Amino acid sequence: MNAAPPSLRLAVVGHTNTGKTSLLRTLSRNPDFGEVQDYPGTTRHVEGVRLLTGGVSTIELFDTPGMEDGMALLDYLDQLAPRGARLDGPARIQRFLESPESLRRFEQEARVLRKLLECDAGLYVVDARDPVLAKHRDELAILASCGHPLLPVLNFTHSPDHRIGEWRSAMARLGLHAIVEFDTIAPPLDGEDQLYDKLALLLDAYAPTLRALKQDVAEQRRQRHLDALALVAEMLIDVASLRLSSPAEQKTLEQSAETLRRLARQREQRGIDALLKRYNFRRTDFPHHTLPLQGERWGMDLFHPQALKEMGIHLGKGMAAGAMAGATLDMFTAGLSLGAATLIGATAGGLWQGADKLGRRLLGRIRGFQEMTVDDAVLRLLALRGLALIAALERRGHAAQTPIDMQALIEDGAEAWRKGQLPETLREARSWPEWSTLTEHYEPSARRTQAVRKLAAELEGPAAAR
Repeated sequence: MNAAPPSLRLAVVGHTNTGKTSLLRTLSRNPDFGEVQDYPGTTRHVEGVRLLTGGVSTIELFDTPGMEDGMALLDYLDQLAPRGARLDGPARIQRFLESPESLRRFEQEARVLRKLLECDAGLYVVDARDPVLAKHRDELAILASCGHPLLPVLNFTHSPDHRIGEWRSAMARLGLHAIVEFDTIAPPLDGEDQLYDKLALLLDAYAPTLRALKQDVAEQRRQRHLDALALVAEMLIDVASLRLSSPAEQKTLEQSAETLRRLARQREQRGIDALLKRYNFRRTDFPHHTLPLQGERWGMDLFHPQALKEMGIHLGKGMAAGAMAGATLDMFTAGLSLGAATLIGATAGGLWQGADKLGRRLLGRIRGFQEMTVDDAVLRLLALRGLALIAALERRGHAAQTPIDMQALIEDGAEAWRKGQLPETLREARSWPEWSTLTEHYEPSARRTQAVRKLAAELEGPAAAR
């Protein structure tokens, strides 16, 4: 039986505060690795993470302290060189590591160089917003002296003030032509693929290992995406099949409408929490916001007409005209608490087409018990926001420190959710109140499970591109 090949060992090196710890967080999908702060010298010792393929360690990455005084160290290396002797790079570095200054003035740089000598290669992380200075060239000269391949990783490439062109030109003059652009805050979807492809060029002995890791990463990404769509589909089925009955008295209707809103909001929040957990983010990545009226997450109350309008979902003219005709329509609910007076107002205005657009169940009956369900427009909004959150999480690095901003994240591909009929699966769910886990009438069934799977597949069509 062949033994598993040894792990590829990579030292993550570079100047202070360039995002070395951030890179390891994003590659390992671990937001708790190390410490990320916006000031230099945060990492003072060497830490590491392992990347696994099929449960076997494939790559070991070691986070190292930032190099702070490369210019002085390069001068010191020249002083250490014996007169008349020619030492190669690794010998010069070893001579330095045996010197007293490696434990005093240059202790931090010595830790970096020791780790790089122990590893197979180094990832040199660059803040692409910084100008190319002499200190960077000196750092690279020192690191290159270790005799191991270096792959520059340009970080913060999404920043408008990046200097990618300058850095690429500077690297080329130093003989470093294989470069990766990998923004640790908002990594490209194929960022890891590019990183492992470039490493395979530099380390051909590890090419099969890197190809296996690349394939495993792609499979995991695909599975997360499918799981996320299933979570959104489950939420939509729950809310679409939610149905409450209430006596026709106005006060009771309003109480029932408030219950409907509360259950829908709580279910959406459960969906948010599940998505954050599936992508290994924390609740602080999508924090509570102070919102209009009662206040909900997502930057705008779920049932506020403005939320629907901002997502491109507009209320019907019949609803608005019915309200203008004197119907007691509570606009805050976006049509969720329509009592008998609203129906009469719509009828008097000859606006049955608007009433029909809001849904027969929502209007209920004038006499006897009223039935309330969540309006189609709200279901569309839930779907759009679920897909937007998936897109945001798939484009977010685990080193990101600022909360997710949902503004302008709705994909163009989700246009199908803004107009036309709802998917047949959701329309069917309206006829099965026992499909909703939000009431005591919930009954698990194979048909509901099948509906969730079908809706998840329908969501994938207009969902975020990978």
